[in-house]
Amino acid sequence: MSTVTAKNEKAKAKAEQAKGKAKETVARAVGNESKAAEGRAEKSKGDLRQAKEKAKDAFRE
Repeated sequence: MSTVTAKNEKAKAKAEQAKGKAKETVARAVGNESKAAEGRAEKSKGDLRQAKEKAKDAFRE
């Protein structure tokens, strides 16, 4: 995997985390627990993607 692709994956992970956190925060503010759960799930997906990329980096070094 090229360095550009790895950076792209890391950026996707950060974007997913931020989007999920924002969705969760807004949903909680308006009292929509199902959307808050979606936000938590999306943030978790970003967390997993980031962990995967960190593991790849560890093996590259």
